[in-house]
Amino acid sequence: MTKKIIAFGASSSKQSINKQLATFAANQFQNVSVEILDLNDYEMPIFSVDKEKENGIHPLAQEFYSKLGSADLIIISFAEHNGNYSSAFKNILDWTSRINAKTFQEKPMLLLATSPGARGGSSVLEIASKRFPFQGGIVKGSFSLPSFYENFDVINGIIHPEYKNQLLEIVNSTEF
Repeated sequence: MTKKIIAFGASSSKQSINKQLATFAANQFQNVSVEILDLNDYEMPIFSVDKEKENGIHPLAQEFYSKLGSADLIIISFAEHNGNYSSAFKNILDWTSRINAKTFQEKPMLLLATSPGARGGSSVLEIASKRFPFQGGIVKGSFSLPSFYENFDVINGIIHPEYKNQLLEIVNSTEF
């Protein structure tokens, strides 16, 4: 049976560099099926306990949670907004966590981040790497790609040999 990877960029940008990185990373695995999610497909009202009490769990949160549950491996690449998750991702996480505090359902995860800057989203990557085990994520590896536009090409993916080797080493050592 073919294993399934669910991958997405944790950004609502239509030109998300993190979605590009997540897609590239997912496609480095062999003999798997890959499904790329777009956070724009899961746009919901800003979470509040009042909205939950009035209307219950939003159906898109249920759908997102089911997608995560269907994965054998989850790959997320984080956009860094003011040193933290994007508001689009945080809202989906807030809604989905109301279904189950173990949002990631004990699934293996590969956490990534990139940005145009030299730190490559390292602050948000550190936050997610520390937080997600408490939310049912089994973090198998993490990778930050600095200076996206100098180190990534839409046709060839990561073009900087050292960074590409770092990611491939993580991919090759990730068992799921």
